[in-house]
Amino acid sequence: MRNNHQNTFNQNNSNQNTESQSAQLALIAALITTLGDGLATVAAALALQEAQQSSQNDSNNNSDLQKQIDDLSREIKQIKKLLRTKSI
Repeated sequence: MRNNHQNTFNQNNSNQNTESQSAQLALIAALITTLGDGLATVAAALALQEAQQSSQNDSNNNSDLQKQIDDLSREIKQIKKLLRTKSI
């Protein structure tokens, strides 16, 4: 009977060790998942920042191009005026 009681104790102890290991693995998995989520958040923030900078650069480039177009339009008008006055 004593041997049977000892076997039951060993099985309970083994079950507790297995449950403890499972809980530790679950905690480690949760920590790794949290770390991965944090990295994904940082990556998304950096991508958003790059997109905003790219958009701002495009806006600046469009502004420069519009200024060049306006300048060329003024020059064309001045040339047309000169040609009209010379042809008279």
